[in-house]
Amino acid sequence: MRILLVLIFAPLISLALLYFLFPGRLVALGRWMLRKRGGTVQKSVTVDGRDWPYLEGGDPSKPLLLLVHGFAGDKDNWSMIAPYLTRDYHVIAPDLPGFGQNERNPELAYDIAAQTARLKQFADALRLERPHVAGNSMGGWIALRYALDYPDALASLTLLNNAGVNGANESDLQKQAANEDYNPLVLANLEDADRLVAMVVHKPPYLPKRLKPVFYADALKYRDQLDAIFWIIANEGRDHPLNDRLGEVKAPTLIIWGRHDRLLDVSCVPVLEAGIAGSQSHIFEHVGHVPMIEDPKATAAVMKGFLAKH
Repeated sequence: MRILLVLIFAPLISLALLYFLFPGRLVALGRWMLRKRGGTVQKSVTVDGRDWPYLEGGDPSKPLLLLVHGFAGDKDNWSMIAPYLTRDYHVIAPDLPGFGQNERNPELAYDIAAQTARLKQFADALRLERPHVAGNSMGGWIALRYALDYPDALASLTLLNNAGVNGANESDLQKQAANEDYNPLVLANLEDADRLVAMVVHKPPYLPKRLKPVFYADALKYRDQLDAIFWIIANEGRDHPLNDRLGEVKAPTLIIWGRHDRLLDVSCVPVLEAGIAGSQSHIFEHVGHVPMIEDPKATAAVMKGFLAKH
C-alpha cells in the first residue's frame, strides 16, 4: 500500500515543486510532453549562414506538410495540432528569422517578400520537394506569397486566418492600429498579457500567474524588435495587399477562418474565395485567430479532408 501511495503522489509532488521553485522547467517539461505526443522532435539546418530550428515529425515517406507560424509565434504554434497530422503526413514546422529560436537580427529585412524568399531557401536546404504549404496569420501571408512566387514548388496551399488580404470590414486590430501610435500585439508588461490573449483567442485559457513570466519572457525581451516588425508588415498589408493578385494562385487552396477573429476579419474569406479559382473554405463558429490552437482536432480534420484530394 505504501509503495502504491508513493507511485501516485510522487509525480504530483514533483510537479508541485517545479511549479513553485522552477516554473521555467515546468513549462519546458510541458513543451517536451506536447512535442512527444505529436511525434515531433527539434532539429536545425544552416541556411545562408543562419541556423534554422524546426520541428519534424511523421513518416518521411508520407506526403510533406510545411507549416508556417504567424507574427510573434514560433514552431510550437503547431504542436497542439501535430498529433492529428503526423499520423498521415511528414510535418516540418520552422522558426522564421526574427521569431522563436531563429536569429533575432534587427538589421534583417522583415517584409513578406524577404521572409518568403528565406522560407524557400529553407525548403531547398532540406530538399523539400513540392510540399503542401500551410500558414497562419503572417505565416499564411508568407504561404500565399510562396504560392505566387514559386507556383511550381508546392502541392497545395492552406490559409489559416491569413494576413495580406483586406476584407470588406475592418478588424479590431486594424481599427486600433490605424493611427500608428499603438500596437495591440505587443505586450506593455505582464499585466497586459490577458488583454493580448483575449484579442487573439476567442475563449482564452487560464494561465497561472506564476507561469506568466516564463510564457511571456521572449515577448517582453524582444518587445521593441517585435514592434518594429509589426509596423513593417502592418503598413505593407495596408498599402500593398494581395487582393489583386489572388487570381494568379494556381495551387489547390483551402481557406480556414475563425468567426471571432479580431485581428483579421472574417470578411476576408469571400475575397479569397472569389479571387482564388477553385478554392474551398471552412469557417469555425467557435474560434478566433488561431484555429490550430483553439480547436486542433477539428482543424486537422478539415485540413486532412482537403489534403486527401490533392
